[in-house]
Amino acid sequence: MKPKKTLSERLTTKYQLVIRNEENLAEKSNFAFTYAKLLVVSITFFILVFSLSMLLSKTVLAKWFDPKHAQMEANKKLYELAIKVDSLAIEVDNKDKFIMNFQRILSGDTSSGFIDPVEALGNDSRVIPSVNDMRLAASDSQFRQEFEQTEMSLIALTSTKYRELQEMFFFSPITGFISDHYDLKKSHFGIDIVAKTNEPVKSIADGTVIMASWTQDSGYVIAVQHRSNLISVYKHNAELLKKVGNFVNAGDIISIVGNSGEMTDGPHLHFELWYNGNSLNPEEFVTF
Repeated sequence: MKPKKTLSERLTTKYQLVIRNEENLAEKSNFAFTYAKLLVVSITFFILVFSLSMLLSKTVLAKWFDPKHAQMEANKKLYELAIKVDSLAIEVDNKDKFIMNFQRILSGDTSSGFIDPVEALGNDSRVIPSVNDMRLAASDSQFRQEFEQTEMSLIALTSTKYRELQEMFFFSPITGFISDHYDLKKSHFGIDIVAKTNEPVKSIADGTVIMASWTQDSGYVIAVQHRSNLISVYKHNAELLKKVGNFVNAGDIISIVGNSGEMTDGPHLHFELWYNGNSLNPEEFVTF
């Protein structure tokens, strides 16, 4: 009686797999193996297949077989959209405040929203010297004279400040002649252009309408926000053809010239330009 083989002997016993032709029994190929090698190869193959399956189940196959994957992706997109909506809400709120303040200024309401310098200083005990008490030294006066003669004078700085606007092309809002020019001393922040009755008023550049309403002094007023923080204002219209939020192209008709409002003495267009909150002389940028 043959003794039983141990597990170690069974695993290390060599075997040979021979493949023959069925018709003539000719040997085609042969493979030498042991159960130990076969077991190692099988375990390695299983581990590879298992790892690959786990990887695919978490990546490529997850969207087909994992019900939580779709929910996780949806939650991720909802979170990103929530952040964008929050940012847009803040931007819209700031824009609305800017438009409301601008409309208030155009309507002549300066009763609120302004800070008294005395209140701004609060309980500050510092004494602000009056203008009459301030004296310039001789060296300061000489420096100022030399500075005003250089290219860094106020005229040069102003030209540089508005260089971006000077490079832009603006359409003429209306055909006519100027009856009243821009004059800050008179608080006349624009120009008056006399034109024919029912003459169409055009937008000077691409932009978005931020105001289209009635004011007691200026009648029907429409304002367009352009790029580079530039705003064009058209007053005393007979009719407004665009609404707030409408996008207009350069040269689009936005209103009809008229004689509306109390501060008018005939059909004309009062046209203003505002840049970064400061009024500009329209004749320096638009050809009439």
